[in-house]
Order: sequence, then C-alpha cells, then structure tokens
Amino acid sequence: MKPARQDIEIILEQYPRHPQHLINLLQDVQAEYSYISAEHLTLICDHVGVPVTQAWSVATFYKSFSLEPRGEHEIKVCLGTTCHLKGGQRLVEACERNLGVARGQTTDDLKFTLDTVKCVGACALAPVVMVDEDYLGEANMVILKKRLEQV
Repeated sequence: MKPARQDIEIILEQYPRHPQHLINLLQDVQAEYSYISAEHLTLICDHVGVPVTQAWSVATFYKSFSLEPRGEHEIKVCLGTTCHLKGGQRLVEACERNLGVARGQTTDDLKFTLDTVKCVGACALAPVVMVDEDYLGEANMVILKKRLEQV
C-alpha cells in the first residue's frame, strides 16, 4: 500500500482550494488507490474547504466511488432478467465459492472484487460477466476461470 499522505498531496496540489473541485479530487483519488479511505476523505475536505459529511454524501451517492478497498480486477456478473434466466445467479454463487468472498466484497489479496449489476446491455450474449472492461458473453465457470487466470 502506498503512503497515503505523501502521494495524495501530489493529487491535491493539482487543484485550487475550492469546493467545486470536490468531485474531481474524489475521482482522482479513486483512480489512484481504487478506493477513498477515511484519511483521504478528510484530506480532500481540508483542501477544498467542505465538511466531511458533504464529501461522504457525494462519495456514497455515486456508485463509481468506493469507501472500501477494491480489488485490482473487478468481476461484475450481470443479473438482468435474461442473464438471470440463463444462469447468472449460478455464476455469482460459483464465483463466491471459488474466490471465497460474497458479492460486494474483495479478496484478501486485493486481487478481485466481486459485484453484481442489473444489466450490462448485452442481453443477446447472456449470461454476461465483465472482468474489468472486458465482456465475457455466454459465460460459464470454465470461460471465467480461464479469463481470471490471464489477469
């Protein structure tokens, strides 16, 4: 893990001390660390002059922000109607068993975070699993295991 205070100072220095830069700073910290720690949230708030409650509200409102450590790779199993009917739930359960985590959690080694999504807009390829930005259509555990071994 990177030293939080030293590295975040580099990010903070890129923005003027003004509340309008709150979301940009949250995005940059999220991109750098894969999540926004409580310490980072406090440092960002001190920099832009907003209460921690305001930043917390923003960070918890937008799904793109995480206040918990995220894995290096994100696995998102689609549970939209078509994917669900074609085995999406079984894929989630298999991932939970194989990775040793429940949906919404990250493996202890911080390699994978498992999540479910309502729809990825690729119903013709159901069931669909996303690994990072890659779509795996007509997914099954054999296909998914091969993909995860590549990362």
